[in-house]
Amino acid sequence: MTPAVIAEQRVLQHETMEQRRLWPARSPWLGAAVNALPREDFAPDRVWRWDGHAYVPVDRATEPRGWAGEVYGDPFAAAVTQVRGGLATSSLSCTAVVVDMLDSLLLEPGQRVLELGTGTGWNAALLAWRAGSSRVVTIEVDAGLAEQARSRLRAAGTAVDVHVADGADGWPDGGPYDRVIATYAVDSVPWAWVAGTRPGGRIVAPWGRLGHVALTVADNGQYAQGWFQGLAQFMPARGTGTPDRTFAQVRGGAPAQDERVVTRELSPLRDSQHLLFALRVALPQVRITTGTDQDGVNAWLHDGLSSWAALSAAGTGRTIAYQAGPRRLADEVENAWDTWERAGSPTVYDFGMTVTARGQVVWANDPVTGPRWPATTAPPHRQPAAHASPTACTGAET
Repeated sequence: MTPAVIAEQRVLQHETMEQRRLWPARSPWLGAAVNALPREDFAPDRVWRWDGHAYVPVDRATEPRGWAGEVYGDPFAAAVTQVRGGLATSSLSCTAVVVDMLDSLLLEPGQRVLELGTGTGWNAALLAWRAGSSRVVTIEVDAGLAEQARSRLRAAGTAVDVHVADGADGWPDGGPYDRVIATYAVDSVPWAWVAGTRPGGRIVAPWGRLGHVALTVADNGQYAQGWFQGLAQFMPARGTGTPDRTFAQVRGGAPAQDERVVTRELSPLRDSQHLLFALRVALPQVRITTGTDQDGVNAWLHDGLSSWAALSAAGTGRTIAYQAGPRRLADEVENAWDTWERAGSPTVYDFGMTVTARGQVVWANDPVTGPRWPATTAPPHRQPAAHASPTACTGAET
């Protein structure tokens, strides 16, 4: 029964990808590679499902349909493959974002590729299908995951070179590379990745845990620059997360230090992923959540430390901002929102990044004349302590 169930789910996901036009038109090789290297060959016999309160195991032997549903569910849903301390720490990356990132890589046969974050090995296998198995080097910080991936890659008939190391350092021994791809989110693109890529080479990496950027290394090797390619959520690099503080924890019992009327409509804070991306660029420390009640849209802001703001709908189109702490977060968010609107309300695809050995900046519309923001690192409290290598995806179709 199990092979039939898996085949059914595999076909269903493929059809869903086609119906939603998620197979990249400029990279037809991706559909063939995914069919030749099915996800179930890289998934462990136990995956994990979130039941609303905790991750619960789903075993291939005892729940074949549930297991297949986790592996071949929504194209924007990752299959959690490792849980530690109640937190998801590794996953089989979601199909839609995997193919989107590989499309962004512009990979050609014979190119030398470095992958950072081996995870299950599936992404490395897809890279090898295109470039050639002897052309791919992959790095995994978790020795156990690396060994499992090595075994799966051998079973798939590839000669991918798997190493246990910290991906932040790249892998200089195999460079320079034509292509570099990371499968975990970073807040700063390590200069080692740029230094290890040949001039004209391409780097694709999730940034800010909200989307991925594709950078091309300049001919002189002194910088890399490129555009953001899509929206999704990603697991951060190992060791960069601590349990996220809630708004209530940051606020504590402190009363508001000031209050004022907010005149703008708050629904974009709830509905516009492009605005939220712009606010992440401008205010990397600020966490924003929203909720809707009979009076309208409410928003809660905090910086994980000691500043907070509550934007409370009061009915009849009125919103009151209550703020406290060293920073006035409602003011900062509105100012950043105004800057975004003055720039023409750019979408995520209108943002880009420039990386040098001295640092990096994010810009909108144009790398020279457009508005610019230092790509400062968001503090660890921004995300849960899931410190896996592979991508964890929830997606926005854009």
